[in-house]
Amino acid sequence: MYKLLALLFLTIPMLSSAQGPQSTTIKPVELPRSRDHFLIQVSSDRWLGAPDSIKDRIKSTSRGLNVYVMLDKPFSGTPKWSVGFGLGIGTSHVFFSNLEADINGTNRTLVFREMDTTNRFDKYKISTVHAEIPVELRFCSKPQSPSKSFKFAIGAKVGTLLSASSKGKTLENSSGQALQDYTQKIKSRNYFNTTRLAATARIGYGNFSLFGSYNITGVFKDNLAADMKLLQIGLTLSGL
Repeated sequence: MYKLLALLFLTIPMLSSAQGPQSTTIKPVELPRSRDHFLIQVSSDRWLGAPDSIKDRIKSTSRGLNVYVMLDKPFSGTPKWSVGFGLGIGTSHVFFSNLEADINGTNRTLVFREMDTTNRFDKYKISTVHAEIPVELRFCSKPQSPSKSFKFAIGAKVGTLLSASSKGKTLENSSGQALQDYTQKIKSRNYFNTTRLAATARIGYGNFSLFGSYNITGVFKDNLAADMKLLQIGLTLSGL
């Protein structure tokens, strides 16, 4: 009996020594990557290619608002790169000084009328609303820390025209004196291109980025008006 206890006493230290120190493996916790599911864009709008008679009368207050809901699919093994795609609405409001467009006219081509010497509206704009499908190739330098990450994206969007309208507000005479608090809104898509194709780009840090969008297709149908293409430059707020 005493010999067996002595043998066990000598064996236990030897087994402990043979097993050696045990190590604990800590697995890194994976955090969700930046996905930019929701984009809001505010822009300054211009019509490139407009003849001087139109270009010189486009106001600097012309603007746009775009809102998109998107999915984000990272590349396998390279989470810094991903493809984003989704649906959204793109709007543009181009304001003019003493210029009106007969968008519901019956002429073969769209007529722009200078209103310097006659009664006109103090504020006048042409607005378009498109349903759009944007697609982006995205880069995010720190997918695990989106609020502290450099980002850029290039892509394109295709859209279809939902509505086009002109709106004049506050009728005044040629001297600029108000005549009537009157608002006129005309809706017509007759002269407008109903399909939109645009190239896009974004670059920024965290949830804010600068963006640009250049329409490859014209604002108006071929041969119905000058070949004018919408350019939007502005700020994007992204998140989720």
